[in-house]
Amino acid sequence: MIDRTGERFGRLVITRFVRIEKHWAYIWECRCDCGNTIEVRYNNLLNGSTKSCGCLKRERTIERSTKHGLSGGQGNYTRLYRIWLNMRRRCNNRRDQDYPYYGGRGIKVCKEWDNYAAFYEWAIKSGYSDVLTLERIDFDGDYSPKNCRWATRKEQARNTRQNRYITFKGQTKTVVEWAEHLGMPYATLRMRLHRGWPIERALTRPVNNSKEVV
Repeated sequence: MIDRTGERFGRLVITRFVRIEKHWAYIWECRCDCGNTIEVRYNNLLNGSTKSCGCLKRERTIERSTKHGLSGGQGNYTRLYRIWLNMRRRCNNRRDQDYPYYGGRGIKVCKEWDNYAAFYEWAIKSGYSDVLTLERIDFDGDYSPKNCRWATRKEQARNTRQNRYITFKGQTKTVVEWAEHLGMPYATLRMRLHRGWPIERALTRPVNNSKEVV
């Protein structure tokens, strides 16, 4: 028997041999680009009848069932359709560079939004425009109608796990908000805090255009 490990067929990559069934049907375990693992007959891989774990068929079904013109068509996708694709890729595709921060943390896309038409309808009703980005209200929650909204990039920056709240002279603001309030570059304030500056010094010392040293 030839070791087929590593061979690719469509979205599937063979990971290991599983067993031999009747009529010398060789069964191999494959990992799909979306992250799922399935067992497939090698002949089905060779003849092209199995190209994914089933996600490809689902996507094509969604594409066919999507209302005409909503996606913009292959090669000319709308911004909203690309947002939908990227959202699903981050949560489902282990090969995506952002997967560790989304799917890798257990964040999922709700079943309703497997259908682009449903996502499109929610987006329009929720005030989508080309200057807004998709934001999860609960940073650790899933992508769903109840946990998502459209926000400006500035608003979204305030809702990250990395954001930090600072209280100074009775006022509590995020690092972004303090930088805006003081007229200070956000990167400068963030670096001061990262270097361990006391809060009062970080917020009150005038900005020096030369390289700041602790």
